[in-house]
Amino acid sequence: MFILRDLLQPLQAPFADSNLGKERAHWLVFTLLAMIVPFTSSVTSNLLRSLNTLFGLGLDRRRFYTFMASPSLPWERLWQRLWSLIPDPVVDGRLLVALDDSLNNKTGRKIFGCGFFHDHTSKPNQSRHPWSQNIVTIGLLKKVKGRWSCLPLAFCFYLLSKDTRKQSVITQKSGKTVVFQTKMAQAVEMLRQVAAHFVHVPRLGGPKALAR
Repeated sequence: MFILRDLLQPLQAPFADSNLGKERAHWLVFTLLAMIVPFTSSVTSNLLRSLNTLFGLGLDRRRFYTFMASPSLPWERLWQRLWSLIPDPVVDGRLLVALDDSLNNKTGRKIFGCGFFHDHTSKPNQSRHPWSQNIVTIGLLKKVKGRWSCLPLAFCFYLLSKDTRKQSVITQKSGKTVVFQTKMAQAVEMLRQVAAHFVHVPRLGGPKALAR
């Protein structure tokens, strides 16, 4: 519990010092605890059940879903705070970073970032172009308890260019259409942020390679 306290308390600092900011910081910590406790799966509806049953928060469904889907959460500052909590991020004096994308299947037709993305791992009885979110992620390769692990460092929602051109509802964020980026452009942007944070750690290729 002391480890959890030391890890979770710093994650509240990036939120605004307002009633709403303090409330969201409070909810974030308990949501993370609900994911850690082996009580139920991390499906949003089950998390809400855990928050109300285990922690007695008394959240109604609408407010919690609005919180989980809020575009105004300070994700950039939260990621940077998480990076600072990694005790020893380097391997042989360097950061080892992996890049990959994954699909998150959805059913709602107005969910941000959704599209008919190609699933190259689909089985014969599954759709090759499921309605889903395509999430581009960079992660830190690091040995944890003797085994290689990939710890997520940042992610982006990849949007189809045809949807951004149509200004579809699934490309809207804070009332504006998100500018289309290729997956490689998104990866470079995330890697720049990581490189700027770990400024004293050597990077393969150096800053000029990231600028290209």
